[in-house]
Amino acid sequence: MVPGKGQPPVSYMREFKDGDTIVVEPWRDAAFHVIKDLMVDRTAFDRIIQAGGFISVNTGNAVDANAIPIEKQKADDSFMAAACIGCGACVAACKNSSAMLFVSAKVSHLALLPQGEPERKQRALNMIAQMDKEGFGSCTNTYACEAECPKEISVSNIARLNREFLNASLSSD
Repeated sequence: MVPGKGQPPVSYMREFKDGDTIVVEPWRDAAFHVIKDLMVDRTAFDRIIQAGGFISVNTGNAVDANAIPIEKQKADDSFMAAACIGCGACVAACKNSSAMLFVSAKVSHLALLPQGEPERKQRALNMIAQMDKEGFGSCTNTYACEAECPKEISVSNIARLNREFLNASLSSD
């Protein structure tokens, strides 16, 4: 990744000299427990997905793609959010070890589509509750997550997640 506006500098192996010491260590996030050496347990992400990153609507047979009209911008934003691969780079880059970029991408790609509407409110509440239960930190908008994301997931998804959570919180029982 080439450094740009708001991105950290990049180090390449060719920039080190013989005899330089390079320290490589696993992520130091409480939710990503070290298994061995540089291996970390990322099943916390799986539990967040299980809390609401799905739709349970019986869709029946596949329908024609043009049968459900979706605004182009919403479709594009949904596809961009769905590109998240759950690598955890956002958590590793965040000074608070926040998983907000990951959770917001998972909530956003379903919140923007009509198929995700029936469980929209419960999804936001459940996934944020699970994220908190896993011990991830809070977002303080430093944008380090966005700068390190290999899929270039935008922090605008975090704003959408916050709106989804607020709307769900205000209308819940």
